[in-house]
Amino acid sequence: MKAREQAGRGADEVAGSDRVRLDVWLDVACLFRTRSEAKHACSAGRVELNGEPGKPHRLVQAGDAIVISRPLGRRQSLTILRVAERSIPKAEARALYEDRTPAPTPEEREIRRMDRLFRAVHAGAPAPGKRERRALRALRGR
Repeated sequence: MKAREQAGRGADEVAGSDRVRLDVWLDVACLFRTRSEAKHACSAGRVELNGEPGKPHRLVQAGDAIVISRPLGRRQSLTILRVAERSIPKAEARALYEDRTPAPTPEEREIRRMDRLFRAVHAGAPAPGKRERRALRALRGR
């Protein structure tokens, strides 16, 4: 009977707990693509929880402050509003936290734009596909 009551709960309610692992919450909140990516970011020291290094197994709850170090020196500051341990739609996931990150300055926007342009120009050629390999073999006479 209890399992049936818990199954009827909304996705934003945690069954029997108001705390969840940090790496799970980061994944559910759509701040990282996968839980393992969130775990690696925590282990690498790119996530802080309440001013301390965020270990993946640490439990988070509403009111906790998270700081995520992003590429190009950006730091994303968040406050947890609710916890969830199961995946939910991205639009609902945005309601799990309050983003307190200041808007990027015009210089930061320009740096990001230049970085995107640089990566696009210097991207290596993709590996040849099946047809290209066959054409290369034909050119070489094999």
